[in-house]
Amino acid sequence: MDIYILDLLVIGLLLLIVTLGSGWIARLPLSFALIYLLVGIFLGPYGVKLIQLRPDAQFLERVTEFVVLISLFSCGLKMNRNLYLGAWRSTVRLIGFLMPISIFGIAAVGHWLLRMDWGTAILLGAILAPTDPVLASEVQISHVEDRDELRFGLTSEGGLNDALAFPFVYFGIYSLKDSNWDNWFKQWVAVDLIWAIAAGLVMGIVVAKAVVWIDKRMQKIETVDELMEDFVALSIILLTYSLTEIVNGYGFLAVFVAGIVAQRSYRDPEKRHSQLEFIEQLEKLLEVGTILLLGSILRWPAIVAHAGEALLVAMLLIFVIRPVGAWISTIGARLRPVTRWLYGWFGIRGVGSIYYLCYAFGNGLKDQLGEQIAWITYITIVISVVIHGISSTPIVNWYEKLIEREKSKLVEPDVVAK
Repeated sequence: MDIYILDLLVIGLLLLIVTLGSGWIARLPLSFALIYLLVGIFLGPYGVKLIQLRPDAQFLERVTEFVVLISLFSCGLKMNRNLYLGAWRSTVRLIGFLMPISIFGIAAVGHWLLRMDWGTAILLGAILAPTDPVLASEVQISHVEDRDELRFGLTSEGGLNDALAFPFVYFGIYSLKDSNWDNWFKQWVAVDLIWAIAAGLVMGIVVAKAVVWIDKRMQKIETVDELMEDFVALSIILLTYSLTEIVNGYGFLAVFVAGIVAQRSYRDPEKRHSQLEFIEQLEKLLEVGTILLLGSILRWPAIVAHAGEALLVAMLLIFVIRPVGAWISTIGARLRPVTRWLYGWFGIRGVGSIYYLCYAFGNGLKDQLGEQIAWITYITIVISVVIHGISSTPIVNWYEKLIEREKSKLVEPDVVAK
């Protein structure tokens, strides 16, 4: 029988099981990503060998690029705070302090413990430092009315990672091509740091506002088919990303900003909820395919060859660099201690890191160094999916109970007074 037909059969069964069993799965110490990863391994060369595809870097780059775009727009749609600095204090700390600490913490491990040169080590840091907006949905804002500071901080961090990670991906790529930093450092600062970020912010606002304006005008003239209406959100994503990339801005950043602008531009709350629901469904479907693919491409000899250095990076990142960095970054913030610690724990790595890795492969990363960085990245993602997948549900349940107890204590005096 054709293996393709068997693949469709297995994937169909997987979708049916995780959909109908989602209520039970949500109560277990498992994440959906962990289930998809295990199924991907089972379908790969060390299982029943139904998935025999070994995708090249360009294919993986395009797939993960689209998945991240959908997830970033979803993060933007969930942002429910006014656009002034005071409301985004936790985001500023997580992006402005924790991100650089994570990048250079990983780079220090790569340079001093793995004997990489600084440029390569910084590239590794830029690939692994960003938290993943795709796999972290369980600890992000679940609906637009959610005002929890922990969820808001993690969601906004996932959306804005690329504003500071991508410049350092470029930094690492330039250093691979030319070890003399003087030849390209000024251009990197001007173009890849300042211009690309500014262009991403501006294009995210302009394109989203333009599409929403056109949508509203057209709706007054002729009502759009209800089944097609949510495709407007998809058009905002694609137009924003492509036009931003044309002007050499950061398309990922622009798409996140476009999500914020879009949800604030529609006065009809039903429109916002409908768009978010559509994008989240698309995001979940794409997550299945991407993580299945990751599980199927894992190779035991390569894992064994790079296990030592990958375990070193992953353990230090998950248990030292991220938690300590989060605590340092939130010093002086008006946050519960538990919130500060959970910022440090919920730093799952995933699809975004695969995209950065594949992008680097397409722009100069190769040979033994490429193999080393690739397998450190893959193994770190797998470890993160397992550890965070097992721990996220019980920790989130515990956190929500803690918040409920705090709220009940605040209500008690009023009840007694009555």
